[in-house]
Amino acid sequence: MVAAFHVGKAPPALPSIRADLDASLRQAGWLLSIINLLTAVGGMAIALTADRLGHRRLILFGTALCLVTSLLGGAVESADLLLGLRFLEGIGFITVVVAIPPLVVRVAAPRDQRIALAAWSTYMPMGAGVMMLVAALVLPLALPGSSWRWVWWIAGAASGLMLLALLLRAAGRPELDRVAAPRRSILAEMAEVTSSGGPLAIALCFGAYSCCWFAVIGFLPTLQVERLHFSAQTAAIVTAAVTVVNVAGNLAAGWLLQRRVPRVAIIVGATVPMAVCASAIFIDGVPDLARLLLAGLYSAVIGVVPGCLFTAIPVHAPRPQLVGAATGLLMQVSNLGALLGPPITAALISAGGWPAAAWMTSTALTIAAAAGIFLHRRERRKFAS
Repeated sequence: MVAAFHVGKAPPALPSIRADLDASLRQAGWLLSIINLLTAVGGMAIALTADRLGHRRLILFGTALCLVTSLLGGAVESADLLLGLRFLEGIGFITVVVAIPPLVVRVAAPRDQRIALAAWSTYMPMGAGVMMLVAALVLPLALPGSSWRWVWWIAGAASGLMLLALLLRAAGRPELDRVAAPRRSILAEMAEVTSSGGPLAIALCFGAYSCCWFAVIGFLPTLQVERLHFSAQTAAIVTAAVTVVNVAGNLAAGWLLQRRVPRVAIIVGATVPMAVCASAIFIDGVPDLARLLLAGLYSAVIGVVPGCLFTAIPVHAPRPQLVGAATGLLMQVSNLGALLGPPITAALISAGGWPAAAWMTSTALTIAAAAGIFLHRRERRKFAS
């Protein structure tokens, strides 16, 4: 969650950064998307590196990197330098989020793995959402033009406290030590994971989910400002709240899975009605205030999808030693969806107005439902044998 602070801090701070550093729109876009791009390209490779060097070491390294780059970033006077530090910050973020799931699987009792991984899946909406809310509250209080610096320093301070907590509580725990295991080359293990149907279906389902969710969340502030005439601060606070309620779905997935509700029933039961809900956010004829309520409902219910998919990784990884690599593949395709969703939605809106965005949300969630059904069939065959 603390690593995700560094994702959530950027969107609300962007206007202040542009005013203070005279950043271009191109630079502003990269400040937002560089972390998604890095994860989409290098998630699996970093996960396999963590398997070899030790997950705890990589978590400590990634947290320290987020600390240093965020503190330094808040002091720079150049948009290009800030972007370079943002690149390193992205490496720190990816290192943390791909290294933790294998440790969760290892230390949680088998009966608790579903609820533990579902709780883990809350890291992005909770971490990014809380930081968006903090930024929305801090930005108007600081000096105009430099308020974004306080947001960067607050995120850096949070990473500093987390690094201290990790050093005190995790550094000496023998159950977190690196486990020696026979390994193939990184390229061979990447091929083994990507050629396995289960991890691919999990990644595709998550990518479709991310494509739709980031499209809704990304355009919600614009929708509020243009349709409801909210201030930018109010729109940021509402968007942060809609982001955080996604956690309810993440945790609900773990609760349902613990009670043996089939994964496919949860995924399809959420994606099919939420395709209608997401479409209603954009189509004409819906009262504008109702759009916000629908966005909150959508975010909360669709949150069961990541909760289901993270818990599916240990089931579908080709070998227990490849849980980290399968997580990296999920992260790569998820961030590819996050990269593609907003620009596709923007193109549809430009061509056909707000209602055209419903085509993207409906298509993405149909793909997620189909991937969930495919995953269920593989699980049935696996457990039948």
